Amino acid sequence: MIDIVMFKKYIQKKLEAYVVKYFKKHPEVKLIVVAGSVGKTSTKRAIATLLSQRYRVALEEGNHNTQMSAPLAILGIEYPENVKSIGAWLSVFAAARQRINLPTGTDVIIQEIGTDHPGDIADFARYLRPDIAVVTAITPEHMEFFGTIDAVAQEELAAANMAQVAIINRDDIDGKYAQYLTNSSIDTYGTTGAAEYRFEEQDFTIENGYTGTVITPEFDAPIPATIKVVGEHSLRPAMGAVAVAVKLGLSADQIAAGLALIRPVPGRMNILRGIDDTIIIDDSYNSSPLAASCALQALYSLQVPQRVALLGSMNELGASSPGEHKKLGELCDPSLLSWVITVGEDAETYLAPAARARGCQVKCFKSAIDAGGFARSVLEPGAAVLAKGSQNGGYLEEAVKVICLMGDDSELVRQSPEWVRTKDAFFSKFS
Repeated sequence: MIDIVMFKKYIQKKLEAYVVKYFKKHPEVKLIVVAGSVGKTSTKRAIATLLSQRYRVALEEGNHNTQMSAPLAILGIEYPENVKSIGAWLSVFAAARQRINLPTGTDVIIQEIGTDHPGDIADFARYLRPDIAVVTAITPEHMEFFGTIDAVAQEELAAANMAQVAIINRDDIDGKYAQYLTNSSIDTYGTTGAAEYRFEEQDFTIENGYTGTVITPEFDAPIPATIKVVGEHSLRPAMGAVAVAVKLGLSADQIAAGLALIRPVPGRMNILRGIDDTIIIDDSYNSSPLAASCALQALYSLQVPQRVALLGSMNELGASSPGEHKKLGELCDPSLLSWVITVGEDAETYLAPAARARGCQVKCFKSAIDAGGFARSVLEPGAAVLAKGSQNGGYLEEAVKVICLMGDDSELVRQSPEWVRTKDAFFSKFS
């Protein structure tokens, strides 16, 4: 009988050793890690888009940022289907040795690193020595384990301390958390004047996104840029990418060309067209207090005849959940929203009463599909809808389906056969 715990520890140790050997054999390959409470995938993708103007870039398209999957992603090896199979892992080890010994086809590897519990980032530091670490935000996450936002900050900023150079989102990380930084080589990015690498907006349209200039310490002249995203907070991943690109020697022209290619990740502030010429901001991948409030502000900024907020419960907030949902409800402005539609228990219990107290029209649902049906019934031509929700128990992408015009589901999150089966089982409870 195999001791599963000991087996996993053995596998983990072997994978970590292979990663160390890989970078020792290929010191020319740069490693960039991306950490933070929210925004990791968008930032990773933005970095890859810019760096691809000059370098051969490798990254895992998903968010395989766990302890066991991260080494495989770095080495470019698929995660085995049967993790209990000794034979499967022997094949993985053989592939890892081949990866180490063959010439590399990569100049830069970009890797997300995530945390569920205190100490997870320190585990990555055992075997990773990144050239650059980008920390995207500090906001409540997995609060049932972290307890306080200070504990979250200490955990996420540990990623900055393990790298040669740290690049930190100045707008979404409070300066008071600098006490947790030991790295002396730190730069900041964002969309405000407090950031060294920043975007200064000149214009915005829903069709073309933002036009403006990029300010950096290294270039004397601002870099004219167009970035096709919606919401000021969606510009910040692009500015993190600019900071990385400058550090790795890209020219101003290469940076501008890369910025023009950035597009939203499915389910993350992705603009879709809906029924009756409506605009849908599909932000259904996940939800947290910071991301939800920023998404709501982006909805408010659109000049449209009607705005509707479809807001799901925010998961993994622990004891802070009632207060954080109440705060989001208090941000719902009746002068800017015709309807607030909630999905999930916490949103109904805490967010909805706060929105009603402000004077909003509110309708609550257990099922995202039912919420989408109601939204469809109240939408006016040319309206804008924000769909913001968490993964488990939310699945607001299914509400988006009800109001969206699309030939297939390729622009929505969680549409694989495995996810469809999971969601079918979940929604069957409401039929």
